[in-house]
Amino acid sequence: MGTQAPPTDIIDDEKIKRQKAIDDWLPMSSSRNAKWWYSAFHNVTAMVGAGVLSLPYAMAQLGWGPGVTVLVLSWFITLYTLWQMVEMHEMVPGKRFDRYHELGQYAFGEKLGLYIVVPQQLIVEVGVNIVYMVTGGKSLKKFHDTVCSDCKKIKLTYFIMIFSSVHFVLSHLPNLNAISGVSLAAAVMSLSYSTIAWAASAHKGVIENVDYGYKATTTPGKVFGFFNALGDVAFAYAGHNVVLEIQATIPSTPEKPSKGPMWRGVIVAYIVVALCYFPVGLIGYWMFGNTVEDNILVTLEKPKWLIAMANMFVVIHVIGSYQIYAMPVFDMIETVMVKKLNFKPTTMLRFIVRNIYVAFTMFIAITFPFFGGLLGFFGGFAFAPTTYFLPCIMWLAIYKPRRFSLSWCCNYVCIALGLCLMILSPIGGLRSIILNAKDYDFYS
Repeated sequence: MGTQAPPTDIIDDEKIKRQKAIDDWLPMSSSRNAKWWYSAFHNVTAMVGAGVLSLPYAMAQLGWGPGVTVLVLSWFITLYTLWQMVEMHEMVPGKRFDRYHELGQYAFGEKLGLYIVVPQQLIVEVGVNIVYMVTGGKSLKKFHDTVCSDCKKIKLTYFIMIFSSVHFVLSHLPNLNAISGVSLAAAVMSLSYSTIAWAASAHKGVIENVDYGYKATTTPGKVFGFFNALGDVAFAYAGHNVVLEIQATIPSTPEKPSKGPMWRGVIVAYIVVALCYFPVGLIGYWMFGNTVEDNILVTLEKPKWLIAMANMFVVIHVIGSYQIYAMPVFDMIETVMVKKLNFKPTTMLRFIVRNIYVAFTMFIAITFPFFGGLLGFFGGFAFAPTTYFLPCIMWLAIYKPRRFSLSWCCNYVCIALGLCLMILSPIGGLRSIILNAKDYDFYS
């Protein structure tokens, strides 16, 4: 007589238990006790990145009319697509789409959903993390050079290393709720340095012989600059890549779904976004015209203590922002390690995986620290789809609104504008990278 196989329900129970243990361990599904204000400051931290400081420069390449139009349109479109994502988080009763790619799989099918969403989401999140390594390093360097102008000059490389050392510690916090304190500090900082940027510009007043003509003198320069600036604006509105992951931390019941508190948080976040973006972009451009640098804090030299403080605020903000964008990446890597490659969910695994990731983003940042061009390039390539039109395509695929109804028309307009952005801005970004690379020394 052979030994009897265990009954299938025991096997299923084991499977469910193992699955639950893994879900309790993974960063995105482990903790669901966030309040609505967590959603507000996580969204502010994710959205108001260092991108806000390049808005006056983007305005200088777009000009008054197109610049204001693009800023305002982007604000409305991204708020609309964000609302769609919040609504879609729990549209299937009893199921929650905790990750962007899970929603993609529901909309486009198991395989196709992964192929469409994961590469774009990874480009965005890893791209942001690399750009933030550069920003953190540059702001630290600016702080050092401002406070101590007679000191020996230190290479940017070392400042990026100093900045990344914080992340070798912080990235071991298990999930989004664990970093809510860091995130709150970062959200407060983003408001603070944005306010310093526009208030100091306004205090300085309009410079003599201010010129609002285009920065470039040649026609190709103007055209490519315009394209690049579109990418900068797309980058400034890139919080959608982590929105489902943020919503996953909010508790939900049939009577009180998570979309209520989440949406309240989003509204507060978007008011803060408007208070940061519009004054910085418009006042910065109004005061300096086309002489503005790609980071407005670089243009403002005085008062020294204020600019030093603003740069330190940027550093603190970018620390929180890096963590918010890194968390979904950790979640993806750890899911693959545990579910596909059958590693045990241990602290050691997490320690190794996350340290390797931080080291990787640090290495790339040290190798390619030309900030503006990278923003335009990544901005168009992946930020435009995930922020401007992927949510619309999913909405059309899932809800199938009636042809020519308001919802149908709005979504198609967003898709058309998003596609233009996706095609045009990498062209400008690539040209900017090529021009910068000519006079660039590696590991300077």
